[in-house]
Amino acid sequence: MTSSAATDLTRRTAAELAADIASGEVSAVEVTQAHLDRIAEAEPQVHAFLHVSGELARQQAEQVDRARAAGEQPASSLAGVPLGLKDIVVQQGVPATAGSKMLEGWIPPYNATVTDRLRAAGIVILGKTNLDEFAMGSSTENSAYGPTHNPWDLDRIPGGSGGGSAAALAAFEAPLTIGTDTGGSIRQPAAVTGTVGAKPTYGGVSRYGVISLASSLDQVGPCARTVLDAAMLHEVIGGHDPRDSTSIPQPVPSVVDAVRRGQRDGVAGMRIGVVRQLSGDGYQAGVLSSFRRAVDTLAAAGAEIVEVDCPHFEYGLAAYYLILPSECSSNLARYDAMRYGLRVDTSAIGEPMETAEQVMSATRGAGFGAETKRRIMLGTYALSAGYYDAYYGSALKVRTLIRRDFDAAFDAADVLISPASPVTAFALGEKADDPMAMYLNDLATIPGSLAGIPAMSVPSGLAQDTGLPVGLQIMAPALGEEKMYRVAAAFESAYIAEHGSSVPQQVPPLGTPAGPESAATQERAS
Repeated sequence: MTSSAATDLTRRTAAELAADIASGEVSAVEVTQAHLDRIAEAEPQVHAFLHVSGELARQQAEQVDRARAAGEQPASSLAGVPLGLKDIVVQQGVPATAGSKMLEGWIPPYNATVTDRLRAAGIVILGKTNLDEFAMGSSTENSAYGPTHNPWDLDRIPGGSGGGSAAALAAFEAPLTIGTDTGGSIRQPAAVTGTVGAKPTYGGVSRYGVISLASSLDQVGPCARTVLDAAMLHEVIGGHDPRDSTSIPQPVPSVVDAVRRGQRDGVAGMRIGVVRQLSGDGYQAGVLSSFRRAVDTLAAAGAEIVEVDCPHFEYGLAAYYLILPSECSSNLARYDAMRYGLRVDTSAIGEPMETAEQVMSATRGAGFGAETKRRIMLGTYALSAGYYDAYYGSALKVRTLIRRDFDAAFDAADVLISPASPVTAFALGEKADDPMAMYLNDLATIPGSLAGIPAMSVPSGLAQDTGLPVGLQIMAPALGEEKMYRVAAAFESAYIAEHGSSVPQQVPPLGTPAGPESAATQERAS
């Protein structure tokens, strides 16, 4: 295959690739190899992947081609399409680190439910994508294996914690990826890389085999470059799982049909609510300008625009950063050097540990990064005797008030919209020493996470002040994914009709290798 032909394959959507593979125009092996070649080309600059499973991916693609040659029906509408898997979702026989030294070298003996469903659908898993350690962060700078770079500007962040999954899409290393969203880790990276990311209703996608951060917030979701591709992946991974006690016993919503309806019928007759509290102070001028244009686009497409008031959203950030650290403190207590993960053995250097507490302290000190330690300590304090009701208990009450705000808002509107991120991608290192400034990047996404409702980010052009991607967030009531995808598809179609292209579908050329981690990335990829 020529270089130009391989480039053409990496630029196609997942839906286009699946149709081409099913028709025999191209083989799954050719598609997979084109993306592996693109990964080899881009990874020294982007560092989106922690592990590339080249041989395993080719074997999976060969299985799809053999089934087609035998006249079998495709395993799914995405059979043969490559995908990057966030390295917090386990895959049997493939390293899983969660971006932490604590799990370095661990090879899972089982698959996550999401992984099983991807494999059953004939989707080819290219490898594991980079993330903030245990999914804690908004920039993918907290990975123990080095930061990921935004393909739009290699000196800027790709969002977090799922920056690897988003950057892989923006750099055309994969047409599909899997992310996880705790407080915005699918939507915020999608916004700053100009891609699509959806957080389903809490419990809509199984968490079995997903390394836990905050169990009442974590949710797996699809990431792609188009709304249709995200919907197709959503239908593959969604649905009830008896192995997950939080899984909703509901069938997968018909989100692909909803996308088709949005493309065909638009949003005429729908009420779309603009959340008063999710724009204004703290939002970049270019982001607000893009958001106002998006509102005008939806109004021109026939939607009724209403303003809604959600007064308790202003407490969402504070509540989230009590609930998440508390649950993180509990979940990460398992990494105690006795049962799971790393164990520091200092006897080899003449400093033998005598007690379990000494071994635990040395191991957790070496295995966890600074941000993870910060959140564990905050959570442990919030859960301690005498403080539980004042901190964690109060945060849960605020969570209930935020849910009530959403209930009232959805009485007035079918869906709600806001910017997906208050700012465009900022420079690497710019906020590394200011945790509060970093946490503010989740300002728009946290309320939806606390309420457990579905929400997604779709590209809404480039900010006039930075020339970087901006995302529009669309939120729907619990189990209202069909409304969410319909509006997203209608907006995407209207934007293309208005501006001539879906922005952004083409990133600027990648620059020179960025950062000392490039060599390590290539070593892991091989």
